[in-house]
Amino acid sequence: MPLEVLSGSLRVVKNSLPNHLQKVDLEHLQLGRDYANQYIQGSFVTSYQLINLGNGTPFFKIVLQESENSSSRNSSIYILIFGKLAEDCAKVVQQGDIIMVAGFNLTKSTNDPSRHGCQVEVSEEAGSTIYVCTGSSRNATGAETASMKVAPKYTYTPLNHLKNGSVVNLYGAVKFFKPPYLSKGTDYCSVVTIVDQSNVKLVCSFFKAVKDALPQIYRIGDIVRFHRIKIREFNRQMQGISGPGFSSLTFDGNVGTPVIPRTSSKTFSFTDEDRKTVEDLRIWVASNLFSLPPMKKLCDIQPPMFFEFTGKLIGKAKVDGSSYLLKVWDGTKCPFPSWNVLVKEEDLEGDESLLRRLKYLTVDVVAYDNHVHVAKLLKIGQFISMYNVHVKTHSSENGRDVMQFLLHGGTGHGRGIAVLPENHPDIIELKSFLDTIDLALSDDSERASPEPENSYTSLGSCVERCQQLSVTVLTDHQHFDSTTLNTIRMSNIPQNYRIRARLVKFEPEKLYQSVKLHCPQCNSLQEIPDGTELDSVLREASATCSDSNLQSPSFCNSIVWRTENQGQRQVAVHFVTHKELLQDPEDTLVFLEGGTLNEILTFTCKFKGIIPVTAKEDSLVLLDLSVPYFWEGNMQYYGCKHCSKPKAMESLGCLASKQNPSWEHTSIAQELGIVPLEYVFVMKFTLDDGTGTLDVYLLDSKKFFQIPASKVLINTIYQENMESIMSRLCPTGRTLDDFPWLECFIKSYYVRDGTENRLCYQIFDTTVAEDI
Repeated sequence: MPLEVLSGSLRVVKNSLPNHLQKVDLEHLQLGRDYANQYIQGSFVTSYQLINLGNGTPFFKIVLQESENSSSRNSSIYILIFGKLAEDCAKVVQQGDIIMVAGFNLTKSTNDPSRHGCQVEVSEEAGSTIYVCTGSSRNATGAETASMKVAPKYTYTPLNHLKNGSVVNLYGAVKFFKPPYLSKGTDYCSVVTIVDQSNVKLVCSFFKAVKDALPQIYRIGDIVRFHRIKIREFNRQMQGISGPGFSSLTFDGNVGTPVIPRTSSKTFSFTDEDRKTVEDLRIWVASNLFSLPPMKKLCDIQPPMFFEFTGKLIGKAKVDGSSYLLKVWDGTKCPFPSWNVLVKEEDLEGDESLLRRLKYLTVDVVAYDNHVHVAKLLKIGQFISMYNVHVKTHSSENGRDVMQFLLHGGTGHGRGIAVLPENHPDIIELKSFLDTIDLALSDDSERASPEPENSYTSLGSCVERCQQLSVTVLTDHQHFDSTTLNTIRMSNIPQNYRIRARLVKFEPEKLYQSVKLHCPQCNSLQEIPDGTELDSVLREASATCSDSNLQSPSFCNSIVWRTENQGQRQVAVHFVTHKELLQDPEDTLVFLEGGTLNEILTFTCKFKGIIPVTAKEDSLVLLDLSVPYFWEGNMQYYGCKHCSKPKAMESLGCLASKQNPSWEHTSIAQELGIVPLEYVFVMKFTLDDGTGTLDVYLLDSKKFFQIPASKVLINTIYQENMESIMSRLCPTGRTLDDFPWLECFIKSYYVRDGTENRLCYQIFDTTVAEDI
């Protein structure tokens, strides 16, 4: 909700803010940063008249004071409010209120030199939220008004009226979804396809640091409400993504069930008009015959099939690094002998007594690969739904058929696991059913039946592990269908594709040659200089060093020594001090003037970092950027010759004066005007999917191999890991049918080659599976 007026103590109000919001002080505000998940706080001291701008947009300006006792210009700041949020604020805020502003944009202020040098801009369209904590001076009427949440009337956009680049509010019914899963980054991801009465579909991809912050969807047919969702066009289709201020409500889609929203938000608006919208969508879903996946009980299983299952978790155990056992029960019994996975008794979590009593009623579901992380977090006794479970017949060692329950890796077809709350209608019904079952009678009945011979099987005896799992994983766009290579070769340029193919050849064969230097600004590539080249440049520069006119920045202590048996060559060492004091060697930055390659490497073993320099006029400057601008341990950091605008070493004085100087290569590069080059893998893959072959380039720093390109040249373990990965992706001495499948996202584009355009394909948003 863009505006929330809250009463109570400031501590209570702060505790009601969304968990992801972090407070930032006014003095720490900086232009160019993202404040989508941060807020500022201050007292409302003055405002200006609500006006309409030239384009008709309402505009309201206020001033926030961070500290009443401060005279600093950074303690007060202008807040510029646009649109309907401006109108709502003008009606509510009063002097003395404490105001918190979240999800804002920061721009430079030129209005008043007595205030902060920046100003805050907020609007509902930008995903901003303003929280007003009412002051104690309000009268009874004012306090009564303050205890009410301002619920501005939201406008909802039909799915057939969406426009690229807009931020909208919308309702829809879930046509398809993937339960939240951990992406290859640090966030959880969920993919949802919704549809409304216009019969237009919208695919939405959401990423959140906390899984519970994602839309809480449990069934196809659920109704969702999304506020402040960003719309973008991708491959000529509209797509929704979460942005600043995004929030969601989810409702059960069955007609007649209570209209109870599911959300992680502590505050939200929900009116009678919203209730009617939900009920209308429920009726529309019921009358439009959604293709719902089969929700089955164990007693209804008829293999082979894929189905959804809801039950209670009775036991669980780790099987190996890529699979996890879940023992589940829904109050019924599978009509066929089921596969029992052999695990050590001490590895099996769960109530031993209950596990024994339900021994012949539970079924063993094995979850693979990316589902292992979710399975580990499940708690015994929880009610869970599993989507796209595969049940099939498997012949045991004695020839007896048993049923295997498998949750294959990946998220295709909505495959996944979700924990359902106990107030969910399906769980209320299931709990009532389980309460009617007399386990004592069931236990006596089962004891009379002999245990099937050899129904216990080790996981290794299962021939078909996971339907030819891919050895790579997509990190985004998982909802896109695969395209054959033959189709791609005949398609228009540029486009993005999802493919499934085998790697039949790669270049270079010597993997260390694949590491290059890449400029993210001008996109240039260059080879990494070898030791001979570096030594030649450094020796040439060392011949010019002389102490006759020693240059030393004000924040350095400098010494000069003459090298033995090398003529009159001199080396100047400039130790960067902190508050005019030398630091411990491991914390000290050194400017080395006239040093050779061996001397620089010797210094890197003892000091925090080394910057090779030379004297020019009245100052110290960097050497030619053909050598690294910064040396740290075994790492060398290069700068782009074309994009960098090097500055003198005096520019590092501001870093040296800080309380705890951070001599990181990125900070040094920024102060010295250097555009850093990044270490990347550059390789050419020849892929084959049976319809044709395609040469595809890989340009990646660490995402694809999950190995930093910068470390491969200096770490033998990383080198061995990379060689192992490539031998798995492209094994030697085997037929093509034995090669693993790679699932990748690639893009087509043109590159200017002289006077002609050359067609290229490049892998992106793809990473090697963790268990390869």
